[in-house]
Amino acid sequence: MLEKGNQKPVSVSLVIPAYNEENRIKNVMTRYLNFFPDFEIIVVCDGTDNTASIVKEFMDKYAQIKLLEFNERLGKGKGIIEGMKIARGNNIGFVDSDESIDPGDVGKMVDTLSGSDGVIASRRLKQSRIIIKQSLMRRISSRAFNILVNIIFNLGFEDTQCGAKFFRRGAICDVLNDMKTKEFEFDVELLWKLKKKGYNVVEYPITWKHSEGSSFSLFNGPKMIFSLLRVRLWS
Repeated sequence: MLEKGNQKPVSVSLVIPAYNEENRIKNVMTRYLNFFPDFEIIVVCDGTDNTASIVKEFMDKYAQIKLLEFNERLGKGKGIIEGMKIARGNNIGFVDSDESIDPGDVGKMVDTLSGSDGVIASRRLKQSRIIIKQSLMRRISSRAFNILVNIIFNLGFEDTQCGAKFFRRGAICDVLNDMKTKEFEFDVELLWKLKKKGYNVVEYPITWKHSEGSSFSLFNGPKMIFSLLRVRLWS
């Protein structure tokens, strides 16, 4: 798993799930390429717009970019998993396909991996800074979801859903094939399975801003909880 022939691993592989992101993907790709010219960047497209065509234009100029294109909707979690499966990096992670998180914070997160098995971005630590807030209803729902997650899984994290997470290759290799969830709740299952195997994952305070255009809906919440309960009871 996660091997690709006999190619020498790169330092960091960055997976970007991109479902119908033609309006944002160009800016996102440009920012990460400017900050991290040595990263392997894997974009996973499972939508119906021109996102993949835009990524292919970048591929003509940058050899480190890879594209995974699917004709059917995978779900955010499944898309990230598929991207990680072809990643060659010693450190492997993902970021959302928006501009909510500054690439500078991503670089600091990768540096933090020198002392842990995984690092996840957090909007809720004392040192975190929110520039543009989500709506009040989204903030309430997010808090309620995090409380339920900690009751069910006892993870101890302040923020499981922020869209940037990085892991050492060995840690992610150990759990990736066991993943069952495919949608937005996959972060929780991933963190739980890493904890069960004794890996040390830490939260990192970031500067964050709400970005419009997310495919996430508040109506996803009950479905996410039901899916996670099934994972908790049957795993």
